Amino acid sequence: MAPLGSRVRQTPPVRRLFDWTFRSRVDGRIVIVQLPNLSLGTFIVACVVGWFLDAGTRPATIVQVVATSALVWWAIDELLRGVNPWRRLLGITMLALQLVAILR
Repeated sequence: MAPLGSRVRQTPPVRRLFDWTFRSRVDGRIVIVQLPNLSLGTFIVACVVGWFLDAGTRPATIVQVVATSALVWWAIDELLRGVNPWRRLLGITMLALQLVAILR
C-alpha cells in the first residue's frame, strides 16, 4: 500500500492493452512487423517467381505448392513461437485462411 499523500500512477487501460498485445515477451520492445524469416522469405520469392510462370503449368503448380507450404510453415511458427499476442494472432489468421483455401 502506498503511503498517505503519495500518488500511485496507474497505466491507462488502453496503454495496458496496447502493451499486452504488441510488446515482445522476449525483450520488451514493441513488435508489430519484423524482417521476414526463412519461411516468409521463401513464400515471397515463390510468389514473385510464380508471377512469371504460365498458370496451370507444372512449374507454376510446383511454385504454388512451395509458396503455400512456406506460408503455412510461417503461420505455425508464429502461432507457436510468436513474441507477442499480435504475432500469434497473425499466425492463426493466416493458418486458417490457408486451410480454407486448401480445403475448398
